[in-house]
Amino acid sequence: MSGYYRFTRTWVYRALNPTLSGPTFTQDVFRLEICGPEEDNLSIIDVPGIFKNTTAGLTTKQDMEMVKDMVLGYMCNPRSIMLTVVPANVDIATQEILEMAREWDPEGTRTLGVFTKPDLVDKDAEDKIIDLVEGKSHSLALGWIVVPNTGQQQLLDQSSDRDLVEVKFFREHHPWNNLPMDKAGIGALKIRLQDMRTDVGRKLKAMRHDLSALGNERSTPEQQRSFLLDVITRFQDIVSQAMATSYGTHELFDKEKHSRLATIVRNRMDVFKSDMEEYGEISDTLPAPMQPMEGEEDQEDDGGIPVRKHMDVSEHSGAIDGILHEQEIVTRPTDDSILVWIEDLYRASRGFEVGTFQTSLLCTIMNRQSGKWTDFALGYVSDVIDIMHTFMLKVLEVICPDEQIRDKLLSVLTDELPKRYREAMEQAQLVLDVERMNIMTLNDKFHEKLEETQRRSHREKYEPTEDEAKTPMSNTERTVRYIHEILAAYYEVASKRFVDNICMQATGYCLLTGPRKPLGLFSPQFVANLAEDQLTEIAGENAALSRRRAQLKKGIQDLETGPKVMM
Repeated sequence: MSGYYRFTRTWVYRALNPTLSGPTFTQDVFRLEICGPEEDNLSIIDVPGIFKNTTAGLTTKQDMEMVKDMVLGYMCNPRSIMLTVVPANVDIATQEILEMAREWDPEGTRTLGVFTKPDLVDKDAEDKIIDLVEGKSHSLALGWIVVPNTGQQQLLDQSSDRDLVEVKFFREHHPWNNLPMDKAGIGALKIRLQDMRTDVGRKLKAMRHDLSALGNERSTPEQQRSFLLDVITRFQDIVSQAMATSYGTHELFDKEKHSRLATIVRNRMDVFKSDMEEYGEISDTLPAPMQPMEGEEDQEDDGGIPVRKHMDVSEHSGAIDGILHEQEIVTRPTDDSILVWIEDLYRASRGFEVGTFQTSLLCTIMNRQSGKWTDFALGYVSDVIDIMHTFMLKVLEVICPDEQIRDKLLSVLTDELPKRYREAMEQAQLVLDVERMNIMTLNDKFHEKLEETQRRSHREKYEPTEDEAKTPMSNTERTVRYIHEILAAYYEVASKRFVDNICMQATGYCLLTGPRKPLGLFSPQFVANLAEDQLTEIAGENAALSRRRAQLKKGIQDLETGPKVMM
């Protein structure tokens, strides 16, 4: 029940009647437990006092050694609190118990001194005792307390109140009436002992917290493998939540802006799509940059608007070094007529065709018109790689706070991660090569776009005015315009297909959902494939950590055993 305490007192010796056979001292234990709400929550081990001289027929030298060994056995225990009781009316320098206490507790952190019989101290010796109690000499970290002894008359007089007698003594007898209240009497001693137990509780709580902060023990390969599997489980949980946009399941998604993976990648897809539509469209404009044809002069920069394709999410080294596409500045298309450019290419490549043109010319024109696609596509894929790598580092930082373990883990992952990142870049390059080096489509939209383009072209541009009707259109002009119509229709179909294929294949399949997605590398299979030396290298505890863990476990064990007060 609440407030119900157990007081335990243990005697580790037994005094026998000297008229009976047998030893005077023995290491048998007699324990008395008193339970109740008014009892002190305290355990006391009562050992016999050290003695130097034997008594004929009562004690022997063997008894003397037994008692000393018995006392030392408890004093050397680091969890024992030593209550060294010394008569105040004797020379403290002659008290062997204090020397023994200093030997096993040189800092005095678990030794509490108790002076008894202050009423028997000679007047000339009182100041020396006061100095000791006030810490002016022979200082103990736990200090000294003065406790008057109960006399025989008080013990026989059942009407006598021991506490009232003690209070009267410290109120009326000089210099003891000048002692601070926390250093005088049984009450002060009780409070000090309970405070010490409270301190033990605080230390125990702090040690448990520190031990928990070290994580699970990682001394054996099994423990190391279990540790890594736990890290992997938490890592993959966060990955799944990030891909499903379940951002309310972990505080990381609110604290770290780079952790909302699916949303960031999707937004970057939209940027890629809009860049392709705005800066890559063919319309009636020239591709830029262009090499001047023979006899032409370089065109001056008309102040086109630059666009940044690579987002620079973060700066990394190691896993993505040398993989990401370099940043380029892409300007808007110029306002010059594309018909002039197409005519130049047509005149430079025509043969003896009649009313038509070489189909290879379309490949050449399309290759030149799609020149910006490389920067847009590879810049986009580079950004997604950067986004994913940043996400991985942030998640690992949260689930594995130990920087050394993270670095070692990433060092091993870096053997495989770059390969998977490169596969995405290579897939993007493959899509680029297929689109830019080949002209082909089975999409019915192409013919619809071509017919729509031809109708618009004739309606808005190619229907001659009254003045233009006087000059018939040449075969070359008709062919150039026809090439432009085909190019415009095909470009619209091909560019949309290109955007979808880059997003689906290079980033969707290679980076996000496919069997070789980078975020899937850190898996149970990865841990299963680690050799024991790799496990130890990644997850093994260093010597300092092992020592710290051992110290904390030993300290917790000592404190959990319970404080022992030696008298």
